[in-house]
Amino acid sequence: DSWNANSKFYFGTTSLPQYGCNLKNENQLNLFEDTKDKKILEIGFGSGHSMRYLADRGVSELWGIDISETQREVAQEVLKDLEIPITLITSPMEKNPGIPEAYFDIVYSIYALGWTMDLEKTLKNISNYIKKDGIFIFSWDHPLMHCVDEVDNNLYFTGIYHEEDMFSWEKNNNKLSVINRKFSTYINSLYKAGFVVENLIEETNNEIKETEFASKYYSEKKLKYFPLSFIIKARKM
Repeated sequence: DSWNANSKFYFGTTSLPQYGCNLKNENQLNLFEDTKDKKILEIGFGSGHSMRYLADRGVSELWGIDISETQREVAQEVLKDLEIPITLITSPMEKNPGIPEAYFDIVYSIYALGWTMDLEKTLKNISNYIKKDGIFIFSWDHPLMHCVDEVDNNLYFTGIYHEEDMFSWEKNNNKLSVINRKFSTYINSLYKAGFVVENLIEETNNEIKETEFASKYYSEKKLKYFPLSFIIKARKM
C-alpha cells in the first residue's frame, strides 16, 4: 500500500546508468559487460527507467518484478514503445511468482534489494533464476548510513553497526520499513545462495551533484567521511 501511494515520488529516481548517491555510473563501470542478446531480470523495477536504459543496449528480453501494482502501471507506460519482449510481474521479491529458473544471463536490482524482509530467501530465488556463471548486480545504502546522523553541520554516531534492526518511518502518511544489514550479512548470504562476489564498489564520483543532497540523510557532509552507497557484483557458481 505504501509503495502504491508513494510511487509518483520515485519516478525515474536512482535508475541506470546511475547506481546510487554519488557513485560512479554504469557508463563508467561497465559491470553488465556485453548485454547484446542477453535475457535480463530486474528485482524492484520501479518506474521502469533502468529497463529502458538496458533496452537500448541490445538485450533480447527484459523481465521485472515489483511489489507495487501502481509501479507496474507506471513502468508499462514508460516501456510501451519498446519492441523487445518485456514481462512485468507484481509480487514480493521473497516469492517466486512463476519466473523461469536458470533462464537469465543477468539479474540486477538498483536500490531495491535492501527492502527485502528476508534476504536469504530473496537471494536464493535470484540464484535460481540465473544461469550458471550468470551475473547478479545490486546497489544499496552504505551500511554506515544508518549509524550516522548530521545535526547542526556535525556528524554523530547515533546507530550501532552490529545491530541489524528493522526501523520504520512515514512518507506522505504511509509507513515504510527497512532492515539495517552489515556488509558481512550481504556477502555471507550471497555465498550461501551460490554466488561468489567479484566486486564491492564504494568509489564515489568526483563530480558532486547538488540534487543528490536534498536531505540530511544523503548529505555532502557525510560523503566527506564515507561512501553513501555501494554496489556488489556477484557471479553464480
